[in-house]
Amino acid sequence: MAKPTSIALDRGSRALYWAEQAAIVVSASLFVALCAQVTVPLPFTPVPLTLQNFGVLLVGLTLGSRCGFAALTLYLVEGAVGMPVFNPAGLGGVAQLLGPTGGYLLAYPLVAALAGWIMERGKKTFTRAAVAGLLAEVVLFASGISWLVTFTHSFAQAVRFGLYWFVFAEVIKIMAAAAIATGWQRAHKAHS
Repeated sequence: MAKPTSIALDRGSRALYWAEQAAIVVSASLFVALCAQVTVPLPFTPVPLTLQNFGVLLVGLTLGSRCGFAALTLYLVEGAVGMPVFNPAGLGGVAQLLGPTGGYLLAYPLVAALAGWIMERGKKTFTRAAVAGLLAEVVLFASGISWLVTFTHSFAQAVRFGLYWFVFAEVIKIMAAAAIATGWQRAHKAHS
């Protein structure tokens, strides 16, 4: 008789676990959407300065590879179906995914997964988080610039549009995301 109760509790705890994970993934996708609303269009490039990348890094660093990937995949689905989650200076919907910033957007799930994967592989220090953020940003900009080459038909022009103007801001975003993620990890560990 104890077995059925045990199985029922196990099913209930698994359901609760999956409901919590789903809530975390949805919340993380909405956090990135909120970050996307902080946008500064730049007149000399079709790529705006935005906090989206910061949100992507923070989600990956704090949630890990699986939840980070899931949250950013959900974010892209939300945007593709027309929810106003992408930066307001863009085209919106699928058009934004296929527009000049599409290479950055489509890389977001991989960027979050990579940052999370690196954080999961060792001690959660600021240095590890910063390196994870830097490597994830390399993937992000490689994808974004590659995509821009198809629009400009020039690697040099794509780099001018999609990299030079953003380096300083990205360094700040990496450092901020690394600091917040490691602080969150320490606080989470202290309360566990």
